[in-house]
Amino acid sequence: MTSRLNPYLSFDGNAREAMEFYRQVFGGDLTLSTFGEFGTDDPTLADKVMHGMLETPGGYTLMASDTAPGMQHVPGNNVSVSVSGDDGNELRGYWEKLTVGGTVSVPLAKQMWGDEFGMCVDRFGIGWLVNISQPGR
Repeated sequence: MTSRLNPYLSFDGNAREAMEFYRQVFGGDLTLSTFGEFGTDDPTLADKVMHGMLETPGGYTLMASDTAPGMQHVPGNNVSVSVSGDDGNELRGYWEKLTVGGTVSVPLAKQMWGDEFGMCVDRFGIGWLVNISQPGR
């Protein structure tokens, strides 16, 4: 898989509804994974979207999630840029450059879904999500 760059939207509990709406608008295939599927102990989060992805016939990709526990949902600041793929060297290079002078909120490390993932805000105030897919995923 080549690397892709796309918007990542954060919602305050209504990510499923929003992504189903965007599927009606743009068409395409929607996949949703919940916090419950990844073993949350919190029953209020079990059906909330941990990660959703809409891939449209026109070649658009839109990703989204409900705001994760411990993170604040701030309307107006709920859009980040996602960079993802399986070329670890390329993506780690982007990560290293994006974090210079910025703030790391989630260090780039292996996550419960098996990929390496990190979140940061660059020195210009833009939020970035970097996800390195592991072989066979």
